Amino acid sequence: MDQLQFTTHGRHWRIDPRIVFDLAVRLEFDGPQPRFFADEPARGRPLAVGSFTGDVEAGASCNCGIYSVAPHCHGTHTECVGHLTGDATAVAEFTPAPLALALLVSVQPGPLGAISHDRPRVSAPTDLVVTRAMLATAAQRWMRDPWTALVLRTLPNGADKARRHYSGPCPAAYFTPDAMHWVVERGVQSLVVDLPSLDRADDGGGLVAHRIYWGLAPGARASRLAQRERALVTELAYVPSHATDGLYLLDLQVPAFGADAAPSRPVLYPIAEVAA
Repeated sequence: MDQLQFTTHGRHWRIDPRIVFDLAVRLEFDGPQPRFFADEPARGRPLAVGSFTGDVEAGASCNCGIYSVAPHCHGTHTECVGHLTGDATAVAEFTPAPLALALLVSVQPGPLGAISHDRPRVSAPTDLVVTRAMLATAAQRWMRDPWTALVLRTLPNGADKARRHYSGPCPAAYFTPDAMHWVVERGVQSLVVDLPSLDRADDGGGLVAHRIYWGLAPGARASRLAQRERALVTELAYVPSHATDGLYLLDLQVPAFGADAAPSRPVLYPIAEVAA
């Protein structure tokens, strides 16, 4: 299959499905892996049932493993509003996610500094943050296009992101509240970031950016109270440096987990607009 075409908002686009950018970090259970907010890495071991041990190298007829992973902590994952609520809302309720026109932008986070009006309750001037101005500037060229998904690549974009251990109260950049308001104002329904979290690791438990994204008031613990209940967030992705900023088709692949988050695989296809 050489080409596919689709139409959205009265505009026509073409993709070559053979050209693809995989944004998922490959999770190596016995090797280097990213880790956030967890002391233990993701682990794998052979299944043992009676005399059977699922390891061909150990003489078994087939491999069969047991894997221990915390989706929020160990690699690329997609989460739903159930991340913040107490009603067992599962990511499987909102997936499979429809294909979406996505904008990929790159920004270089800067220090929070002395900003007083747009900061979490717990923060420090040296924190690196993504601001409204950064996002608006990066996306300016494509603001008239009908994208509903946003992919954020932070700079510098070292390959070590795929194995980085994010530890401490602020190990990575995060969104300021106003930056997340910009995302919501744009109507983004699927947000993909290469950060371990939208919020500061230690923000006093406010999770302000997450709450703004889903439209949840401070302290609200029921999914039905969210103004944007169906929106999805994908964190700890990795965007290859050779993928240029611009428009893509996003295929967000998420297994049917009955949990608030699941390991996931966001895939981008480059697109070109064609005449009607």
